[in-house]
Amino acid sequence: MRRFFHPDEAPDGAPAPLSWSGALPLELDSFFGRSEESAALAGMLERARLVTVTGAGGVGKSRLTLRAAASARSRFPGGARLVELSSVRDPALVEYAVADAAGLLDQTLRPPREALLDHLTGQSTLLLLDGYEHVLEECAALVRDLLRRVPGLVVLAAGRRPLTVAGERVLHLAPLPVADAAALLADRAAACLPGFALHEGNRATVHHLCERLDRLPLAVELAAGRLRALSPAQLLARLDDGFDLLTGGTPRTPERHRSLHTAVGFSHELCSPRERLLWARLTVFAGPFELEAAEYICGGDELPAESILDVLDELLAQSVVSREETPTGVRYRMLDTVRAYGARWLTAVGDATRMRRRHRDWYTGLATWCELDWFSPRQAEVAARLESELADVRAALEYSLTEPGEERLGQYLAGTLWFYWVGCGRLAEGRHWLERGVELTDGHAESRLKCLWVLGYVAVLQGDTVGALRALQECADEAERVGSATAAAYAEHRTGCVALLNDDPEHAEELLSSALESYRRLGELNSNVLMGQVELAMALAFQGELDEAVRLCEEVREVCEDHGELWALAYALYVLGFAAWTRGDLTEARALVQRCLALDHAFHDLLGSVLAMELLALFVVSEGDAVEAAVLQGAAGRMWGSVGLPLFGSANFGAPHRACETRARAALGTARYEEAVREGALLAPNVAVTRALTLAGAPAGPSEDGAEETRDTREPAASRPVRGGEAAG
Repeated sequence: MRRFFHPDEAPDGAPAPLSWSGALPLELDSFFGRSEESAALAGMLERARLVTVTGAGGVGKSRLTLRAAASARSRFPGGARLVELSSVRDPALVEYAVADAAGLLDQTLRPPREALLDHLTGQSTLLLLDGYEHVLEECAALVRDLLRRVPGLVVLAAGRRPLTVAGERVLHLAPLPVADAAALLADRAAACLPGFALHEGNRATVHHLCERLDRLPLAVELAAGRLRALSPAQLLARLDDGFDLLTGGTPRTPERHRSLHTAVGFSHELCSPRERLLWARLTVFAGPFELEAAEYICGGDELPAESILDVLDELLAQSVVSREETPTGVRYRMLDTVRAYGARWLTAVGDATRMRRRHRDWYTGLATWCELDWFSPRQAEVAARLESELADVRAALEYSLTEPGEERLGQYLAGTLWFYWVGCGRLAEGRHWLERGVELTDGHAESRLKCLWVLGYVAVLQGDTVGALRALQECADEAERVGSATAAAYAEHRTGCVALLNDDPEHAEELLSSALESYRRLGELNSNVLMGQVELAMALAFQGELDEAVRLCEEVREVCEDHGELWALAYALYVLGFAAWTRGDLTEARALVQRCLALDHAFHDLLGSVLAMELLALFVVSEGDAVEAAVLQGAAGRMWGSVGLPLFGSANFGAPHRACETRARAALGTARYEEAVREGALLAPNVAVTRALTLAGAPAGPSEDGAEETRDTREPAASRPVRGGEAAG
């Protein structure tokens, strides 16, 4: 069992920030031997930028490299991050998996490799790549590029084969010495058979048993799980009798691989029929899984769902399955070698296709539930749940988009996950799946229409106006042809967003008002509808109708509070915060927008976060702290690099930035202002957000009537009416 710790804490009562993959797991059981290998590996990591630990399956590569990464972590200010690639089935997703582990948020149209290079540049980071054999070519190409272009990066890899990249240093991991293997077996056996220990009466037999297993840690652990029912001597006798049968009489197989195959196969042979069946069916999972998913997917003929827990408990006791505690609860996983063995049995009995379909159905149902629950107090739980299920969601998407006859469900699944792509910082990967979905023309019309409008939405947020309009126009035309009022409303809504970003608030108002009216007729009420109302408020504010914009956002705020919705609430608070600033209530304005920033940051909504940062900078300069305002602008400038065109290239959205810059430059002079901006640009986004969230109230400014002064001098053209460009930020 292993446990993951995520130290992020929720600011100001916001949900805890989502934890990306990549945290190094803590060791929860004993580690035996490997002192020489550990010292050698530590020395190699100090001298080389790419170190690969190779060896047979089950020899302990993952465990050794995890210990090495944890020990070396203090030397890397950028952190040590684990990239588990065994669950990545699509080679195109290798770069996304590395980006996830590295904590990269990027919503732009840049290729993920380019974004990753920018993210890692200037950091001293250790990446641990584990289980890359099936994507060796793609992984090696990425590592080669990263090492060449990111001087502070060190890569530690664990696999059966080297990456074969220039500068690579390879440590081949041999099996454990027999004494260490015996100690490992005794320790693991004692966990399931209290009182078991090595002594003079069994030591020779245990040593012989470990030798028979080639002293491979995985094989030894599997054997230890059998000592509940068999003595070491009985286990050794049965292992000897079964060797030829279990290896299948294939002398050309490398001896060490044959011995591991023997150990895994021997454990399989000693399983009951129900345990073997569950072992095979569990291999359909790409990553860690929960009990309820196993009960639904693996239950059925010969293995009722209500029996899954008891059978799973037996597999846990035998080390076939491991248990881990995660932020979303207890989950289970199989080691790759064990999974591969069971997968061959699943194929042999002709059950693989049915299991993959049931797997896809479960995760489609999960996505459907999550979409409904996104509009509820469980929004943060939904976001965290999908983060933990990402490997299997990807597997379900891949199956549906490649299996003939399943296209409509792939399109439906990609579209249903709109809230995850948009609300949880996954725009780039979302676009990958959505574009694959809309390329298929054999799917169901409604499924493809949803895929189209979600693709348009994602493209809007990425600043790709051309791509957005192309997808939205196709959606609108097709919706009219098949008579889908719902798809037509969503296409019109997102087309209104394009007009909003393109500084055409009048047309945006027309489209958004029409879409909201359609939603009312259809009975639609969800986060999308609330966002449409906030976007309409922005369009009105850009035309100087700030009072009406506030009324609309107060309505959104009330509905959000009634339903526990937080993501759309953040954007309503953003507009309301600016409105408070225009009234001269700086304390209220800062509180509203800091709350907005806390919510956006918790959901990894980088767009919402950077807009809030820009507005907070304006508030800070209004309070008289021009240096801090410039620092926040510099930090926001860095964040825009991962969002897209700064402030969308929009005059309306750019108004707060210009107002802040004008005042800060006037107060500091150009040289000092630009120095402070550069200081802010050096702040990592998490650090910058924390700094912005902990800002205390500053003096209102040099004049006696501070509030009135900030209103009248926030822009050079101080006498013009209040514009929503300032309100929408």
